[in-house]
Amino acid sequence: MQKILVTGANGQLGSELEILSNSYSNYEWIFADRKKITLDDLELLKFQLNVIEPDIIFNCGAYTAVDKAESDKELAFKINHFAVASIAKYASENEVKLIHISTDYVFDGSSSIALSEDSKTNPINIYGESKRAGELDCLKENPGSIIIRTSWVYSKFGNNFVKTMQRLMKERDEISVVNDQIGSPTYAADLAQAMIDIIESPKWIPGIFNYSNEGEVSWYEFALSIKELGNYNCKVRGIPSSAYPTPAKRPIFSLLDKTKIKSFYNLEIPNYKESLRKIFI
Repeated sequence: MQKILVTGANGQLGSELEILSNSYSNYEWIFADRKKITLDDLELLKFQLNVIEPDIIFNCGAYTAVDKAESDKELAFKINHFAVASIAKYASENEVKLIHISTDYVFDGSSSIALSEDSKTNPINIYGESKRAGELDCLKENPGSIIIRTSWVYSKFGNNFVKTMQRLMKERDEISVVNDQIGSPTYAADLAQAMIDIIESPKWIPGIFNYSNEGEVSWYEFALSIKELGNYNCKVRGIPSSAYPTPAKRPIFSLLDKTKIKSFYNLEIPNYKESLRKIFI
C-alpha cells in the first residue's frame, strides 16, 4: 500500500484532504502537522522524511501570512523556499512522487489576460518571492515534481476571505471590499480532489499547472456572492486597493488559465459560485 504524506495537515487544503482520504483507503495517509514535519528546521525535516518514508508527498505546508512576511523574510524563505528544496531533493533521491502547492502571487498582476503556466513571473511581495524561489528549486532538485499554482483559497477550515466575510456581514451594517483586484477563488475541497485525481491517473506529467475554480471576479464581486448565498443584509461597498493599504502589495490581476491541467488530466473544474454554495449547505 502506497503511503501519502500530507504536510500542513491542519491547514485548509490538508483538512480537506483528510476528509477525502476516507474515500481512498487504498492509500496509507500520514497527516503531518508542524511537529511531525518541521519545515523551519531543515536537518530535522530530513530526519522526519527518512522516518516516515512516504511514496507520495502532498506539500501543502507553507508560510502564508502575506503581510507578516514583509517583516519576517528569513522565516518565509526558510519554509517556502529552502524546505521545499529539501523535500524535492528527498523525493528525487527516493523516487517519491511530489505535488507541491504554489500561488498566483508569483505574478505581478500587470497582465490583462488569464495567466498560463508559461506567463512571466515577477513577484511584488516577499511571500511571492519566497514561493517563486521554492518553485524554481523544487524543479531544479526534482524535475519530476508537479507544482500546482492556486489562488484565493477558502474552505470551512482555517482563516480565509469567505469566513471573514460571513463574520463581518453578521456583525456589521456595511463593509468595504476592494473592487480592482481580479482573479478566481479556489474551494480547497476541489483542489484536494484534483490532487487525488492526479495521483489516481495512469499518467504522471511533471511541471507547473494552474488550478482555481472557473470564473473571473473581483474580491468585491466575490463578497457580493457570499452576501447573496448567505442572505445577509449587510451593505457591501466597492473600494479601490489604494483605499485599503496593506504592508504587502497584491497583484491587481491574477486570473489563472486552467487549460493545461484540464487537458492533461481530464479534470472538470466547477464554477466558483457552484463551489461556494457548498459552504452554505
